[in-house]
Amino acid sequence: MNKNVLIISTSPRKDSNSEILAKEFARGAGEAGNHVEIVSLADKTINFCKGCLACQKLGRCVIEDDANAVTQKMLNAEVIVWATPIYYYEMSGQMKTMIDRANALFSLDYKFREVYLIGTAAENEKGAVDGAVHGLEGWIACFERAKLCGVVRGVGVDAPGSVRESSEALKEAYEMGKNV
Repeated sequence: MNKNVLIISTSPRKDSNSEILAKEFARGAGEAGNHVEIVSLADKTINFCKGCLACQKLGRCVIEDDANAVTQKMLNAEVIVWATPIYYYEMSGQMKTMIDRANALFSLDYKFREVYLIGTAAENEKGAVDGAVHGLEGWIACFERAKLCGVVRGVGVDAPGSVRESSEALKEAYEMGKNV
């Protein structure tokens, strides 16, 4: 095993429902013998992509903020896990902005092969996460050696920390991490 697992928590809140599930995924992956790192975007400055495509030549973005450091971690990870709250049936803006800013990876020799998604939504239906899955699949389609390997759908969690009462979602996140 011993994979390098990078979990990117995209919630603007620390200790959010999606981050709680991300920590359970991390616990499982760590217990399985993997190296796990969680990066939270909550305290990062990540500006919007300008679409200049300079990153394709430079191997990094020309915008000087925290996105380049996160992208470098993504480059060297074998497993990338995105954790996001679901806003209006879609990934958070922070996640989408980081995906856009990671465009430099397209022209580099990235190591990731496995991608996972952890989504939490106030809506009770598991389909509430489908928009985020579809958006992430669009990004993955640009990386022919990578594939979506699993999705945790933490639904029906509207209040901060309420996912702690969802033993099913906590167990699913832990088990998925354990099986990375």
